[in-house]
Amino acid sequence: MEQKPLSSVPRPLWLALALALLLQLGWQLLAQQGPPQPRPLPPPPPASLVRLASLGEPLAMSKGLLLYLQSFEDQDGVSVSWRALDYDRLALWLDTAQTLDPRSAYALVAASEIYAGVADPARARRMLRFVSASFARDPARRWPAMAQATLMARHQLHDLPLALSLARQLRLQATSPDVPAWVRQMEAFILEDMDQFDSAQIVLGGLIASGQISDPHELAFMARRLEEMAIKKKDAYPGNAH
Repeated sequence: MEQKPLSSVPRPLWLALALALLLQLGWQLLAQQGPPQPRPLPPPPPASLVRLASLGEPLAMSKGLLLYLQSFEDQDGVSVSWRALDYDRLALWLDTAQTLDPRSAYALVAASEIYAGVADPARARRMLRFVSASFARDPARRWPAMAQATLMARHQLHDLPLALSLARQLRLQATSPDVPAWVRQMEAFILEDMDQFDSAQIVLGGLIASGQISDPHELAFMARRLEEMAIKKKDAYPGNAH
């Protein structure tokens, strides 16, 4: 059978063969490299640069940063768990987004209810520190996230000293009349959980005496709790009751 010269092969067929070869080589290269690897979370750009890049729309840019964080968990061909994220960098991203939109609770909700829920005590505590620092800058507006952080420390981390520290910060700084009474009472109830009945009674008594709580139902509730604490104290320390 007569063989035709290579020059007689149509050009489109040559291109198809070349493309097939490149795809085959690419597939082999990917197979040698193994499955896609997740990218580490990069540090955020400076807040001043982000504000400049927002072109006068810092609120929209803030939401864009938070959406970027959420989408970072689903990279091309790989899903990144929260435990794989660098939480120090994550806190910086959240702080940058909050700086651009300080009136929004989005970053704090993400920190206290989403990222703090990770099954990693060290990372959870990092988020609670972020919430605590943010709360201190605007207690009147940010107390809900701080209350959530206190509950996370108490019930998820089972860290009563940390929960007590957060609850004390709440009582001392969340003094706006719009803050519910139960928020300022959290410290006393955590002290009660720690069997520090004298301290718990002092906190509740101080709230009543200061006039921060004036609702008759709340005052009656606190009076009942004081009586209950006195009974618990007597049962726990019968020799020291007074």
